[in-house]
Amino acid sequence: MAGKNDKAAGGPCPCGKGAFAACCGRFISGAEIPSTAELLMRSRYSAYALRDEAYLRATWFPDTLPEEELTGETDVKWIGLDIKKQTHVAGADEATVEFVARFKVGGKAHRMHEISNFVRRPDAQGTPRWYYVDGTFPGDA
Repeated sequence: MAGKNDKAAGGPCPCGKGAFAACCGRFISGAEIPSTAELLMRSRYSAYALRDEAYLRATWFPDTLPEEELTGETDVKWIGLDIKKQTHVAGADEATVEFVARFKVGGKAHRMHEISNFVRRPDAQGTPRWYYVDGTFPGDA
């Protein structure tokens, strides 16, 4: 599958955890399914950095998936991800991942601190997989 992810395939993963092909690339390509909510979170961050709309939509829980385009902001450059905490009780089908994502818009640095909620549900083939549901922003009151 040739396309926008080709340039990342041989380089570092946008999530910062190694080579793209061995890290998030295996999930974004569909070769593997993320086994934890944290791995899904990392791959979704990488998909945002690569503007991979299809992967983001496929990994978003259908009940909360927005209609608008997810990667339409072309002036955003994602520059780093820091996972603060993952909360998952073994065997449970819900998890949270707290993270800080850093990005630039027009050369100005920003950060997004979010606590994301995930659920594990069977896909159309019956294979359990994690989905992003929604998130909250600590400090927003």
